[in-house]
Amino acid sequence: MRRVQFAFVLALAPLAADADPALECSDAGSQVEIAACVSEMRDRVEGALAVALDIARGSAGELDEVTGRKVALPALETAQLAWVTFRDAHCDAVGASFGGGSGTGIAITSCHIELSRARTRDLMAMAR
Repeated sequence: MRRVQFAFVLALAPLAADADPALECSDAGSQVEIAACVSEMRDRVEGALAVALDIARGSAGELDEVTGRKVALPALETAQLAWVTFRDAHCDAVGASFGGGSGTGIAITSCHIELSRARTRDLMAMAR
C-alpha cells in the first residue's frame, strides 16, 4: 500500500517542482484565470502533501514500534505544526511585500504551493 501511495505522490508532483506556480499558469489569460489556476494547483499540491504526511506518519509509527520508543511520531507531529505555522507566516509576509496590490492573493497562493512542494519532498525522504 505504501508503494501505491508513494507513486500517487510522485504523480501529483510536477517535474518542474521548483517552477513559479504563477508562471505554470501563464496560459491563463487574465489575472482572475491565473488566480483560479494557482488555486486549483494549490489544492492538488495540498492533496499530495496530505498523502506524504500520512506515509511519513506510518513510517514514524513503525519506527516507534520497532524501537519501543514513542518519539518519532510525536516529533513529526510537532515539526508539522511548526512547519504549517512557518509556511503561513512566511507566505503572509510575501503577500505583504505586494503592498495590497492585485497580485497579492496569487503571490500568497504561489508561496504556499512552493513551500508545500518542498515539504512533500522532505516528508517522502523521511519516509524512506
